[in-house]
Amino acid sequence: MDEIRQYEHYVGGNPEAERLVFERLARELMQVQLKSRKRSGAPDIARTFHAKDVLGVENARLTFVGDLPPDLRTGFAQPGAEYPVTVRLSNANGARQPDHAPDLRGAALRIAAGADEAHDLLMTSHPVSHARNAREFVEFAKAMAGADSTPRKALALFVTLPLAVGWSTAARMRRNVRAGTSRTVPSLALETYWSRGAILWGDAGPVRYQLGPTDGAPPAPDPSGTDPDYLHHELAQRLEKADVVFDLYVQRYLDARRTPIEDGAAEWKEGDTPLVRVATLTIPRQDIGSAEARAAAARVDQLAFNPWNTTEEFRPLGNLNRARKVAYEASSAHRLGHRFAGVEPRRNAVLGVPLRAAFRGLNRFVPWHRLPTRLGLLNLVAFRQKLRQDNLIDTEVREAPPRVQPVPEPIDEDMRLARSYDGSYNDLSAPKMGAVGSAFGRNLAPVYQPELFDVPNPVTVSRELLQRDAFIPARSLNILAAAWIQFQVHDWVNHKRYPTGTKSVEVPLPPGVTWTNTPGGRPEKVMRFAENEGLQPADGKGPPTLFANAASHWWDGSEIYGGNEDTGKSLREPGGGAALRLEDGHLPAGPDGLPLTGFAESWWYGLSAMQTLFAREHNAVCAALRQEYPRLSEDRVYHTARLVVSALIAKIHTVEWTPAILATEVIDIGLKTNWQGPPKKWLEQLGLWLFEAHSLTGIPQTLPDHHAAPYSLTEDFVTVYRMHPLLPDDFEIVDHRLGRSLDTLGFNDVQGPAAETLIRKTGLANSLYSLGIAHPGAITLHNYPRALQAFERDGEIIDLSVVDLARTRRRGVPRYNDFRAGLHKPRVRRFEDVSSDAETVARLKEVYRDVDEIDTMVGLFAENPPHGFGFSDTAFRIFILMATRRLQSDRFLTVDYRPEVYTPLGIDWIERNGMTSVVVRHCPELASLLPRTASAFAPWRLATAKGAEGGRG
Repeated sequence: MDEIRQYEHYVGGNPEAERLVFERLARELMQVQLKSRKRSGAPDIARTFHAKDVLGVENARLTFVGDLPPDLRTGFAQPGAEYPVTVRLSNANGARQPDHAPDLRGAALRIAAGADEAHDLLMTSHPVSHARNAREFVEFAKAMAGADSTPRKALALFVTLPLAVGWSTAARMRRNVRAGTSRTVPSLALETYWSRGAILWGDAGPVRYQLGPTDGAPPAPDPSGTDPDYLHHELAQRLEKADVVFDLYVQRYLDARRTPIEDGAAEWKEGDTPLVRVATLTIPRQDIGSAEARAAAARVDQLAFNPWNTTEEFRPLGNLNRARKVAYEASSAHRLGHRFAGVEPRRNAVLGVPLRAAFRGLNRFVPWHRLPTRLGLLNLVAFRQKLRQDNLIDTEVREAPPRVQPVPEPIDEDMRLARSYDGSYNDLSAPKMGAVGSAFGRNLAPVYQPELFDVPNPVTVSRELLQRDAFIPARSLNILAAAWIQFQVHDWVNHKRYPTGTKSVEVPLPPGVTWTNTPGGRPEKVMRFAENEGLQPADGKGPPTLFANAASHWWDGSEIYGGNEDTGKSLREPGGGAALRLEDGHLPAGPDGLPLTGFAESWWYGLSAMQTLFAREHNAVCAALRQEYPRLSEDRVYHTARLVVSALIAKIHTVEWTPAILATEVIDIGLKTNWQGPPKKWLEQLGLWLFEAHSLTGIPQTLPDHHAAPYSLTEDFVTVYRMHPLLPDDFEIVDHRLGRSLDTLGFNDVQGPAAETLIRKTGLANSLYSLGIAHPGAITLHNYPRALQAFERDGEIIDLSVVDLARTRRRGVPRYNDFRAGLHKPRVRRFEDVSSDAETVARLKEVYRDVDEIDTMVGLFAENPPHGFGFSDTAFRIFILMATRRLQSDRFLTVDYRPEVYTPLGIDWIERNGMTSVVVRHCPELASLLPRTASAFAPWRLATAKGAEGGRG
């Protein structure tokens, strides 16, 4: 790598800065593809350049010369070695224009050097590029996109391009283009093709390569001025008679002046560095009009050539080549339907700026939740746009500088129709995005302060501010709402921990306090719990604030189905059946008494009820699919049912659970808009048309969009979903038929293996009813469940409130005041700004030295929420950003949310069902007890006890 650095100079001064520039340029090239498609009226997205293929063959061969110079003998380049080659010859324009239109021509070779080794060589029929670097290349592409007529080309070359790159640069680019396109081309077999960029050739150093016709190649007839495909027809006639043969040459690097690496517009003159013949390319005689040849040409046209498909010995060099890695990957993925791009209407881009500014000014005096409904909705649109711009931080380790690679394997067609077990291949252009093991992202830059890990002492914070003195109920909800969010969190996030006793966090205890860290252990002066496994920063330096998600980041039901193939298959019926294994309608028990399911950690009664209910729902979907489509395989039935159940869960969370916990008209409208589009009222429609036309339909009717960073859930998201106060410390088990109490149990009686014993004894109907009529706790200070403050897990006893505080600090999540400010809320200046409750303010002052020390979780719990909200407005900022992102990024909830993937029955099942219908399907005896005009997460109707005086309504 040090040898390569002597030749290369990075934009921005370093590989990472250059990578970010190239990522932006790649996105702009995708916009070019869309613009070209719109101008041409073509149904499909074409290549950014070289859109029209003239020849595609898979049976060519490359033979290295026997007298190959010793310094050029490296890797697959050996004297006399012969390899099969795929060849694509093309016109260079991004539009499929007639062959007689002025244009450059291109050649792309894929040399199969071994079972796992290939080398792509890309060339164009002019010795130099019109662009010196990637930026000029992209600006030219943007200017010329869709310029399919002489006036449009003139406008692009003489107005648009100079405004983008400057007049002198535009003039030089025009000269190069004119020189390359002004010739009449009689045959692509007689053209010479240049690499224009350099590659490394082992110890010989940098070279440029060139492909030219062999001496004695037969001449071609005069070009046709009327046949739009005359180049193809000429090659067809030529190949009917004889082989087409080219010679491959290289030119050696001399010095930065005569043979520059970074300037694609500079020619390596043969007088300075002569051509050295290294190989012969032979396209054998054949009938390219046959059915077999046409099928081969179609396959070749689908290939994604990239000069980085090679080995380290032949690494591409220079700015243009480095840009090609990400640019070609993006444009190829876009063309093949693996990656997507949308065009923001100009009115939205223009009007969005003053809209956001106006609401920023307005919100200084009137918060969004106190505005009239229509203004409140637009305010939320402005919030989300601002958060998307500023609060999506990519934490995945990216390659910079780019690295060579084998030719990527083709996408398994099954992955287009099914969620993978580990979350891979949701984004087909980035298979590992969001998969198990990928890093948590960030909404705010991490703040890593080891010196403040124990300041103030987390145990003191817990005892003074979190501990439940008396249960504070959330009267608008039932405990199913608490069970539901844990059910969801188990699908979304899981920080892997070191095995108990191997690597621990130690929290010092306040004077006079001791803690027993293990069952039956001795009292100690520290509280100890397992440390999270972190990811090493790419450079081996910097604070350890990067962590992998042991669950997939996607909304894919992994808490039911598992996060890997072995687990997923083990949960199915024996023999590869589509249904999930159940025993008398309940989850089968494992050897430890916990159920066999996708994720059974922190198991309790409410979680068991949710998992059991949706395992039954999966099996109901399987039965319906089998009946409707008897020819479907069991594997396809399973994966389709998983798609249906996962999407139904996402719908329930979006349009039922969230409006229940954030009970305002604005939120209800906004979330239903996410799923099904806005109300059919002209004013709401007009507002969205002006400012965010993307929201005029529900997200399932749109294309995937990751916005400013590749998709992941974030550490900040994990923080705001710490909602343990929802859990009560005791539970009343009630008979839904008689309305009488069967038992009253503490949390320890309904958690772990005891939960399964209880639900089997009580039955799913009584369990759902018991949770449906009882209130959860309010998400506020002084309401943390006591049972979770001495909780046994994996052989250790933990205070989960202390763990929550300590982990948030160690993961670098900013403290509350910085958290607020990072989400575009004003900083608090005094404790009285945090809460209007005098006792809370007094306690905060006792625990913290100043407002900047307040823990994030404490601040979120202390903050006075908007009317109707079950949690704070600050937490809501993360929610409004990530709630739409979880839907918008997911291929199976956007572009592939369609009958061809889900089946018509599957789509209908999702659209017709919700939490109430799921409950009634599996427990029809509860139908009369569910709320009539509210979601199933609102308190249920109390059953009338038989013989009770007067009854209860």
